[in-house]
Amino acid sequence: MSALQNKQIALKWFEAFNNHHLENLLSLYHDQAEHYSPKLKVRKPETNGLIKGKPELRLWWQDAFNRLPTLQYEVIKLTADDEQVFMEYIRHVNGEEDLCVGEVLQIEDGLIVFSKVYHG
Repeated sequence: MSALQNKQIALKWFEAFNNHHLENLLSLYHDQAEHYSPKLKVRKPETNGLIKGKPELRLWWQDAFNRLPTLQYEVIKLTADDEQVFMEYIRHVNGEEDLCVGEVLQIEDGLIVFSKVYHG
């Protein structure tokens, strides 16, 4: 995939998240994709921050959409190459302080195979 194609995947990712459209979000991921997040370490300590496979991704994000109905991501910057996208964004949730986030999407054959979240 080209850098431009990977950037388009990231834009679709933001659109799916901001519309809380779980199926569109999951369609961007490989069936065996892995996701690491510091929030997983807190909310699901047994995972040590890492979940694997679409069933786990589905549970994690459905829970987030249910708990945080006002969750929105504001894109700051996307930096892409032919293998990954580094995304900088602000996490907005009503009643919570905004959170600066960095996230890397590793992409193979047009699907996200690994994502890692960084909170600042």
